[in-house]
Amino acid sequence: MSKFPSLKNHLLIAMPSLKDANFSRSVTLLCEHNADGAMGLVINHPLDFSTSDLLEHMEIPCSHNHNINPVFAGGPVQVDRGFVIHRADKLWKSSISLENNISVTTSSDILHAIGRHEVDDDAIIALGYAGWEAGQLEYEIMENSWLTVPLNPEIIFSTDIDKRWEKAAELLGVDITTLTHTSGHA
Repeated sequence: MSKFPSLKNHLLIAMPSLKDANFSRSVTLLCEHNADGAMGLVINHPLDFSTSDLLEHMEIPCSHNHNINPVFAGGPVQVDRGFVIHRADKLWKSSISLENNISVTTSSDILHAIGRHEVDDDAIIALGYAGWEAGQLEYEIMENSWLTVPLNPEIIFSTDIDKRWEKAAELLGVDITTLTHTSGHA
């Protein structure tokens, strides 16, 4: 990984040429990136059920009126495992701190707090995660599969889901919808 600095705390933006259904037009929050590989959560592929539906399935008390946010397909690895991306006003039993006052939590205590409305709407639940082996992400970036931009809370929490891909690329000054589906190397 000597050529690449850590991309932890970055958003990974899929190039139009990336056809893998798990990542097509995706924006992925990179939670970890080191010599052993990378781990991230897709933040713009909603599933067909809401936070309320998930909490009800887990038998966690919840007022359906307030937790209507969708649950996201966080990636193809361990799709039965949940992750909550949230503002870091409080750290929970199992939280990873990121930049810009954002954390990722995997413990169920935060789900109970969401059901009780102790966590505001700045919380995204994702099932599964994206993982890359050592050197794999770097190779994919060199193959023009991804763009990267520093983590931006506005993209995660304030941008419409169907606009996150375009808006993340705009942070780089790129209109991603005009990019070609083929790439070349000089």
